[in-house]
Parts: sequence; C-alpha cells; structure tokens
Amino acid sequence: MKIIGRVLKKTAEIGFKRNQFKGLSFSYQLKSLSYLLNKAKKTNFGKNHDFTAILNNENLIEAYQKEIPLVEYEEFYQTWLHRSIDGVKDNTWTGKIKYYALSSGTTGSPSKRIPVTKESIKSFQKTSMNQVVMLHQLDLPVEFFQKSLLIVGGSPELTSIENHVEGDLSGILKKHTSWLVTPFTEPNNKIAEIKDWNKKLEKMVEEAPSWDIGIVAGVPSWCIMLLEKIVEFHKLNSIHDIWPNFHVYVHGGVFIQPYLKRLERVCGQKVHLLDTYLASEGYFAYQSIPNSNSMKLLLNNSIFYEFIPFDDKHFTTEGKIINRHKALTVNEVESNVDYALVISTNAGLWRYIIGDLVQFTDVAARQLKISGRIKQYLSLVGEHLSLDNINQALENVSKEMQVEMQEFCIYTDVANQRHSWTIGVEKEIDSELFIQKIDEELCALNDDYKGVRKASLNPPTLTSIDTNLFYKFMENMGKLGSQNKFPRVMNEFQASEWKRFLSENK
Repeated sequence: MKIIGRVLKKTAEIGFKRNQFKGLSFSYQLKSLSYLLNKAKKTNFGKNHDFTAILNNENLIEAYQKEIPLVEYEEFYQTWLHRSIDGVKDNTWTGKIKYYALSSGTTGSPSKRIPVTKESIKSFQKTSMNQVVMLHQLDLPVEFFQKSLLIVGGSPELTSIENHVEGDLSGILKKHTSWLVTPFTEPNNKIAEIKDWNKKLEKMVEEAPSWDIGIVAGVPSWCIMLLEKIVEFHKLNSIHDIWPNFHVYVHGGVFIQPYLKRLERVCGQKVHLLDTYLASEGYFAYQSIPNSNSMKLLLNNSIFYEFIPFDDKHFTTEGKIINRHKALTVNEVESNVDYALVISTNAGLWRYIIGDLVQFTDVAARQLKISGRIKQYLSLVGEHLSLDNINQALENVSKEMQVEMQEFCIYTDVANQRHSWTIGVEKEIDSELFIQKIDEELCALNDDYKGVRKASLNPPTLTSIDTNLFYKFMENMGKLGSQNKFPRVMNEFQASEWKRFLSENK
C-alpha cells in the first residue's frame, strides 16, 4: 500500500528537519551525567561513592572524576557487576537487572556479560528511530518505506540462568520490539533461532525470494557472504533481481573498505552505506551525513562520554591505564587524536573503558570514527601501530596493486622482532612486493614505525591464503557467523591458535 510508504517517508522528513541541528551542545552531556547520578544515588554503588555529594558540588564533572576511578571489565566485574548478575537489587543501577548481553568479542576471547536495563533498551530503541529519520537525506522512493529490514544478527533465543536472562543483544532487543515492527523484519523467529550458522545461512538463502528487502543490517563479512550465496543459489544476475527495493546497507563492527568490491559485484544498482557504532554497552554514534566516513556522537542518549589520549603518558605498552582518574570530556578533545572511549550509562556502567579507540574528524560537529582497539595495537619495540594505520596501508596498497583482499590479521613475532601478516586473497599475488609496499606505507603513515624500522624492528613477513580459511578458523573456534568478528591484531593466544591452524591446513 503506497499510502503507508508516503506516510512513513513524510514522517522521516519531519523528524529529520526537527532533529537536524540538535544534539551538539555540551549541555546534553551535563544533563546526562546529572540524570545518571540522580537515578543511581540510592544504589549500593551510588552510596559507596557518595553520588549525593557529587551532585551538590559546583563542578560536577571534576567531582565525579575525582571520586570514581576508571575501570575495565574484569575489575568492574570482580568488584561490582558479579553481584548484579547474582540478583542483588539496587547494586549499580536501580532495581534488579534482569538481562545481560553476551558480547561476541573476537576469536579466542571469552564472552562478557554486559548489563541491559529497561532504560538502556529504551535508549537503543530511541536511537534506532532517530537513525531511520536520517534516511530522509537519501531521497529514497516511496516504495522503500514499506519494505522489510533484514537483520543478519545473533540468535534471539535467550537463556535463563538462576537470577538473570542472557543472550545476544539482538535477542534481548528483539524481545522488546513492538509488534508493529515485527512484520517488517526478516528472518522470522524460526530461522533466526537456528544456532548453527551454516544451517541458518542455508535457510535464509532458500527463503530470500519470498522477502522484499529494503534495508540489510549486520557485519560486512557475513552479510555479503549471505548476498553472494543467494545470488549463486538462485542463479541471479544480482541481488536486485529479487530485492529491487534494497537501497540501504547498515553496517558496523569492522572497516568496510575491503568488502566494497564484493558488495558492488553482488548488487545491480547503487546501495547507500550507513555506518553505525553500536555495542552491547550502548548505541554511541551513527552516520548522519551521506557519503561520509564519520559518525555523529550521540550526546543526548543517557550516556556520559570521556576520552583518554592513547599515548605513553596515559597508557603503558601493555595497554594499561596509568592515571585512574584523569580523562577529557567531549568539549576538550582535538581532531585526529586517538582516544580510548570511556562511558557511564543507564545500564549501571560507571567510567567503564570499553576498549575502543576513536578519532574526532570534526570536533564542533561531534563527528568521529573508530580507529582501533586498545588491545589491537602493536608496539613491540615502540612502533605504536594502530589499526587505523594498518587499515589505511592495506587500502592504499591493495588499490595500487589491484589486489582484492577482505580478511587479514597481524601479530608480533617476538623471537624474530618483526610483524607477521596473513591476508586472504582469491588469486595468487606477489607477496614479497605486497608486504614491501605495506612496509613503505606504514613508514609514511607513522613516524614511530619509520624510526624503529631503521633501528630495531625487522622487515615484516606476509603469507597469502585462501579467504575461506579465515572462516574455517572461526568455525573451528566456535565463532562462525552472526556478530562475530575476526581479530585483526592478534594477541599471543590467538596467534598461537592461528599458527597451529595454518600448519594443519596447508
């Protein structure tokens, strides 16, 4: 019914005009922090840290930072979170926290239980609706607004364990999705609840022609794999043969650039790409400007943000925080600087170091990009190589040498004082020339890398393999499909497992 499409499109237009220039003022952050402290002042955490006194202080932020230390997951779990999981009421947030999202993490990393409250669920829902409003800028046809959303996510099946319920964040949010939205979402519960990724993939491929998809959302590696399988199985020229209204791909989690060629091949017309910064801990940012490589930080989402410069003054070479209290607000950051993101949320996380690194591309417009992970950072001999450097070098060299590469990983070879690279390719390449150019690019991008390459860091090595081996490795580790991401910069355990796997699959 075209009238539904017209109504929804007009609603998006009105919402966009209303919200276009909202949300940039620092006052939103002050209100968010004040709300969080007031809401939790009678909890065990609030009493222990005297939130009432902090609220009465003239300098709210300074008092907050002085009283509450910066914390990573393990410490927060040991000191506070385990009690909430055990069913203690009014512990770090008001009431009893029923739901916990199991963060997918990267291969080899154990799952974390991230609290999800009724307040944080509302924040996720509010942000999702605000992002839909942004579609107005794309000037999409009326028909698009009455088509379905395909979510390539985790299982909606939740598990009850004594005092709480746990599962994928997508499952928790789906449980709280309005019945009005459900008919416009694919796949159905019967397919979504299949835990085996290969079986779920098979069913989605079979059912695809019966869907009329407008938006696809999910991690690039799995979404594009699904689209390729559909085209191959149904002998299509492109995915648009069966989904002519597929106009938007909402992605996140990994750097999209290596996957663009595959996406273009599987599509018969232009698809708009929208980046998101959504984690189990909260919905932090989304792309608000078409064709941009940045996202707008959401200051009015009941989350208080802080930023720690990722340098030798603030972090050890192992990635441990040096000063447990000092951090910057969004009003104090600078452009093109790596910052470790810190959040305080309406799910009872307080000054929590999430593990991501971000860079502001436009401070005034609150535009940022994810530049890496604290733990996905190489500094064997002081090279301070970030994931952003690595992605940029790979993009430049792949383009120059016309190499199509989607998956890769890198780890430190301590014994030989060098970096060891593995990339996934479909055709044979000149590996020696490729890694030589990567080395040159990194020297141009990073002065520290250039300096140590002249002194103590040996030339990197590279192995090129079939891309499918990356997915086979994830399957072996029980991390195949849905929201799982391959670790780009491997830790010691991951590297050991990876080397063993490659030796067994020569």
